[in-house]
Amino acid sequence: MGLTTIDLILLLAGAFFAGLVDAVVGGGGLVQIPALFGVMPQAAPATVFGTNKLSSVFGTAFATLRYARRVEVPWRAAAPAALAAFAFSYLGAMAVTLMPRDLLRPLVFVLLVAVTIYTYVRKDLGAIDQGRRIGRGGMALALLVGAVLGFYDGFFGPGTGSFLIFIFVRMFGLDFLRASATSKIVNVSTNAAALLFFGFSGHILVAVGLAMAVFNVGGAVVGSHLAIHHGSAFVRKVFLLMASLLILKFAYDTFPVPIL
Repeated sequence: MGLTTIDLILLLAGAFFAGLVDAVVGGGGLVQIPALFGVMPQAAPATVFGTNKLSSVFGTAFATLRYARRVEVPWRAAAPAALAAFAFSYLGAMAVTLMPRDLLRPLVFVLLVAVTIYTYVRKDLGAIDQGRRIGRGGMALALLVGAVLGFYDGFFGPGTGSFLIFIFVRMFGLDFLRASATSKIVNVSTNAAALLFFGFSGHILVAVGLAMAVFNVGGAVVGSHLAIHHGSAFVRKVFLLMASLLILKFAYDTFPVPIL
């Protein structure tokens, strides 16, 4: 697929900003997918999603490594969630052809509103890491979280990072910085599984995806540095901003206002 210089610049800029945002709180797809659709309006949706996954998996993986070196990751929660997320994300991607995804929009919209309001009202939520010990019950909960959100990410996707961060803060007592680091590990698994499916289906523009991946990694470097340097308070603010933007997008897509 031929791209003009302007098209390529737009895609690479979008990939950089997507990597930056995704490294902090997730939600890079909110930037990168519209950029791909805008530049390649004739491309099949599956090709857009597959190319997006190829680009974003590199940025997410790099952000994960940065976090793992600087932030203490609760592996007893992260590992089970990531394993379950990998398996169920692949199943979710397969289910795209079987079920109408638009049925999820109203439910996700309501959940996003509830999560955002709860986080905004609870000023102390995620401010301090509570240091809870994660036993077998916590590991089982992590498996369930990984399975549910892994399937959701493979099947639909938007808001997965926000939901993961909120659950790791609320259910596991992590602060926003550690929750963001933990969510990245799960996101790498969901991205990799969906990428496998799209790859086997032949729905990836490899050259475009790899070029975007370079800039996505660059954004991830900046985003992870900002998050680690400024801490949980910064991550919380970006989380609320991205959740609000997701709410606006879902409202627009789910409840369109007719133009008179």
